[in-house]
Amino acid sequence: MAKGQPQRREDTWTPLQNRRTESNTKMKLTRCGKIILGILMTVIAAVVIGLIVYFVAYGKTPYYYHISFKVNNIDYDSKFEKSYSQEYMDLNKKIVSLINEIFHGSKLRRQYVKSHIVQVSRAQGKVIIHTVLKFKSCYKNSAAKFGDKIKTILQQKLKGETGSLCIDPSSFKFSGCGQRTITPSGNKVAGGLDAEEGEWPWQASLQWNSVHRCGATLISNSWLITAAHCFVNDNDPKEWNVSFGLLLSDPQTQRSIKDIIIHENYHYPAHDNDIAVVHLSSPVLYTSNIRRACLPGATYTFPPNSDVVVTGWGTLKSDGTSPNILQKGLVKIIDNKICNSREAYGGVITPGMLCAGYLEGRVDACQGDSGGPLVGANSKGIWFLAGIVSWGDECALPNKPGVYTRVTYYRDWIKSKTGL
Repeated sequence: MAKGQPQRREDTWTPLQNRRTESNTKMKLTRCGKIILGILMTVIAAVVIGLIVYFVAYGKTPYYYHISFKVNNIDYDSKFEKSYSQEYMDLNKKIVSLINEIFHGSKLRRQYVKSHIVQVSRAQGKVIIHTVLKFKSCYKNSAAKFGDKIKTILQQKLKGETGSLCIDPSSFKFSGCGQRTITPSGNKVAGGLDAEEGEWPWQASLQWNSVHRCGATLISNSWLITAAHCFVNDNDPKEWNVSFGLLLSDPQTQRSIKDIIIHENYHYPAHDNDIAVVHLSSPVLYTSNIRRACLPGATYTFPPNSDVVVTGWGTLKSDGTSPNILQKGLVKIIDNKICNSREAYGGVITPGMLCAGYLEGRVDACQGDSGGPLVGANSKGIWFLAGIVSWGDECALPNKPGVYTRVTYYRDWIKSKTGL
């Protein structure tokens, strides 16, 4: 993806290119009719009220936030790394109890759902607690304002002696999924522009023998999601590593890979089920420039013609050169019916696929972008993963938009493999 020559998905294999690199009797009858009508009206009203309550309470996308802080009076113990250990469970109980107490006594008690530790790390012999908080979204607030309220409450409460815990307030950090630390000027992007530092913090580079092969998306501090076809010829986790950062030549963080899980019904060279998850050897720590994208629920929709963004280090045109700096391209969701037209892909687009781009061409992913993210923001500015760069006919050709693995279609599969 670059100026004038946006791009797409893959590495070296192509057929329809993988992009790897929705009277008395009357009176009685009348009274009876009124009674029945009254009962029906009551039932209908109860159902309507019930539905309203349900959607108000549960029909919104939840917010997830990550916090971390150091506990000065707890010495680090390697047993904290094992979630099944008694030490970990005792620590988790203390932290969860503390967070519950904070929010149950706050103005956000109705929005707060739960919390749990996702990682325990070490700093000067003491523990750093990394915790995920879940909230019901609130339509009255933008995501930023809602997050600010949560952060303020925590900063006020997580100071010094807090029950049996002595917390270092200077160590407190706060972040949420699908949120960026920067907002580009005008919040607009175009095909082939260089990305900015921290603009797409969930983007990762999958590297085979230290050479970039595919993109991937961070969906938790331990899991990535990518395309299955990235591993057709090489699926040994020991030969792969992951890097995060704007530049391929200057990664901010790197990790080796513990496990690669490919969809069991993926059969190359077919394009169906082109999805895989990658388990990192050790969790990454969230920073201003490394954060996870939000996974949409199975019923979440990305409407046709809505704006989405594809990112990656793929070639600037078919068989072209690859950039060192992450590229970004603004594209549109294209309805599957249009994408399946005779002029486009002629009926090969399945429900597990998603098309995005422009029928006139212009902006697309290209070779080397495979496995990378296609993301869309909701009304509150939270970014959700819509698709995974999968395949297409060359790059940016008219009537040949990019084809992506539809994340919502595989939501249950993702949960079954990662627990997310």
